[in-house]
Amino acid sequence: MTSLPRDVWKWIQSLDLQFPVRNIRRDFSNGFLVAEIFSWYYPQEIQMHSYANGTSLQTKLGNWSQLERFFKKNQLNIPKDLIDGTIHSKHDAAELLIQVIYNRLTNRIVKSLPPDHEIDFTDWHYQKQLPLHARSTASQAVKNNIRITEPMTYPNIILNQQKAQSIINQHIEHRYEERYEEPQRFDKQPTLGERCVRNPPSNTGNMYQGASPSLKHSGGKSRSPKMDPDSDGMSSSQMSYTEVTVKQSPIYVQ
Repeated sequence: MTSLPRDVWKWIQSLDLQFPVRNIRRDFSNGFLVAEIFSWYYPQEIQMHSYANGTSLQTKLGNWSQLERFFKKNQLNIPKDLIDGTIHSKHDAAELLIQVIYNRLTNRIVKSLPPDHEIDFTDWHYQKQLPLHARSTASQAVKNNIRITEPMTYPNIILNQQKAQSIINQHIEHRYEERYEEPQRFDKQPTLGERCVRNPPSNTGNMYQGASPSLKHSGGKSRSPKMDPDSDGMSSSQMSYTEVTVKQSPIYVQ
């Protein structure tokens, strides 16, 4: 999981928020604390009585819809995918969102080490730390990475199927990587191509030793006599003909 840098933590604690931040993913998902942070910088535009501190999906969507209108009005350019990931408590989404907000409000660059894994809002980084027998199956991966609130927010069946299929494809790709890294555990047998002995090519200068002068002169290519294309590879002297007699039935004219 991506953790917040020390400077961002000190900045959050200096704001004296109504509720202490203990779990970033859970505490920022409803948007209430985000609205309170912006109320310190825009007190005339953010009124805290308009926001509710609840855990239901409708409360989250209501708070974030007001915040998105505020972001658009003030041209703060908060990425939409970070907002959606924070609403649905995706991995690393809330941490990245707070860092973006810190940059927009303070005009400071976040000084932190580069992440040690790819940010894709999935739990694959956590799964890699587990032993192979304890990692998720394909169905468990779909359950872990698609929250129940996502199909409720976007009830498009095709969109949800594409998300599930993308997670399954990613899970299969990770399985292939595991089999390649530890072939003995999965009893992976080498293919016919892998078992073949590959000898280095021999020196071409020794290929024509003992060959006829005409073969050496032609570069190893023997000259064959020209063939008639209609003779199927046979010369005219080798072709034989057989006379066929056809008996025709008499024609009666009435």
